[in-house]
Amino acid sequence: MNEDESAIRDVVERWMDASRRGDIDTVLDLMTDDVLFMTPGREPFGKAEFKVNSEALRDAKMDGRAEVREVEVLGDRAWIRNHIRVTMTPSGRTEPMTRSGYTLTILKRCADGQWRLFRDAIW
Repeated sequence: MNEDESAIRDVVERWMDASRRGDIDTVLDLMTDDVLFMTPGREPFGKAEFKVNSEALRDAKMDGRAEVREVEVLGDRAWIRNHIRVTMTPSGRTEPMTRSGYTLTILKRCADGQWRLFRDAIW
């Protein structure tokens, strides 16, 4: 595994760890300011909407795993294919919600040399 692939896998691990801890600021720092998330049945959304949605779930209990299946680095861009499984119990609910599926993510090496999420297509 080369240095870029290792750094990209570290981004995924830091994202999942921060998500489990409810550390929204760390998650936001792992994405570019012009990030776009694409999910079925809705228009793409960016960092501001991601933050609002995350803050609404701040008190939820979350556990999740991401298994990186492929990484391809092409200069200052890279793509990864993940399989993600997330279990979340929103505040005030007793039954957890579980979602799992594949994501295709494009990352960008930023001016500071760090890899950050740039585009994300979620199940």
